[in-house]
Amino acid sequence: MAAMPGPKVGRHRWVIVALLFAATAINYVDRQMIGLLKPTLQAEFGWTETVYADIVFWFQLAYAVGYVAFGNVVDRIGARLGYAIAFIIWTGAHMLHAAAASVAGFAGVRFLLGIGESGNFPAGLKAVTEWFPKRERALATGIFNAGANVGAIITPLVVPALTLAYGWRGAFVITGAVSLIWLVAWLALYRRPRESRRLSAAELAYIESDPADPAARVPWSRLLGRRETWAFAAGKFLTDPIWWMFLFWLPDFLVKRHGLDLKTFGPPLVVIYVVSDLGSIVGGWISSRLIQRGWTINAARKVTMLGCALAVTPIFFAQWVDNLWVAVAIISLATAAHQAWSANLYTLPSDMFPRKAVGSVIGIGGTAGAIGGMIFSLYIGQVLERIGTYSLIFIVAGSVYLIALGIIQLLAPKLDDAARD
Repeated sequence: MAAMPGPKVGRHRWVIVALLFAATAINYVDRQMIGLLKPTLQAEFGWTETVYADIVFWFQLAYAVGYVAFGNVVDRIGARLGYAIAFIIWTGAHMLHAAAASVAGFAGVRFLLGIGESGNFPAGLKAVTEWFPKRERALATGIFNAGANVGAIITPLVVPALTLAYGWRGAFVITGAVSLIWLVAWLALYRRPRESRRLSAAELAYIESDPADPAARVPWSRLLGRRETWAFAAGKFLTDPIWWMFLFWLPDFLVKRHGLDLKTFGPPLVVIYVVSDLGSIVGGWISSRLIQRGWTINAARKVTMLGCALAVTPIFFAQWVDNLWVAVAIISLATAAHQAWSANLYTLPSDMFPRKAVGSVIGIGGTAGAIGGMIFSLYIGQVLERIGTYSLIFIVAGSVYLIALGIIQLLAPKLDDAARD
């Protein structure tokens, strides 16, 4: 499946992807737990739909601020240290959820969690840019992005059992403490390719086989003036909120529409995120495979993204389906298509910008995505409070990918070098 060279070149770069995959899985366990525990916390604290939406909003506000900041930080200090700092912040914030006892307390720890978690993708994509040539980056990104789905799978399998045994506070402490193992492994194993003693000369040459990037840094003023930057940002602004919606509201949808609870919504969520995992990897593989067959990067990325955008549209009907597993199938297709879309969207900055600018561009796009998520979260809260169904929410979810692809095509018709004068 993978577009990898023969064994003589070496495969140590895939160890790096495994580390990124694990970190992203942890990131999404920590992120998704409040969505899984929403019915429990609403029952205990009496939250309304708009109060819950406000708590989600504070996470996304911090994510918006932190994403653009971490993109710049990672470009300056590198993926190794930048990732470690982000991980320490978000893990500490995750464990502090156990001490929250009010709306303000939950908003505060979610804000801190958002700051830390915003460093995951800028650092991870920076690492992929350092460790992979362009022809393999979508596949590598798809694999490590699949960690999001594994995290989403682990959460409904593990967290309900921990909650029933130790309470929801204990669940936050235990999951946070166990995840610290990753930090030790990251600091021990990650180096830039030229600094790694585990990398063969042949694999280093393969990693560096693309034309050399410009030596100088690309200033922010120049990045903000490029249409290509805003093409990526528009894609994130419109489609990131849909993934946020699935993470923070999908358990609630299953409870309200299909009568499930903490003990029973685990299997449907596992199915949805297993399929999403496959979508992430397949989406990256398809565009990489098309490039291998001689397609241009531009055509391979956009044709793959068009297929993903079309595959999301059946989500229109999820609210009106009475059979649980038919609804699960429709939602699974939409989440898989989103992850396949993301594997390619996340690769666009490295297709268009030099390595030294990738973190900053991803930061700008991630901030745009978080702002979109903030707006959509408030919209969801109002819709559920006033109408009580997900129909209008799913109509938006099924529409925005095609709109986003149209804007990307308008602003970046060729995916060429955006750092040119």
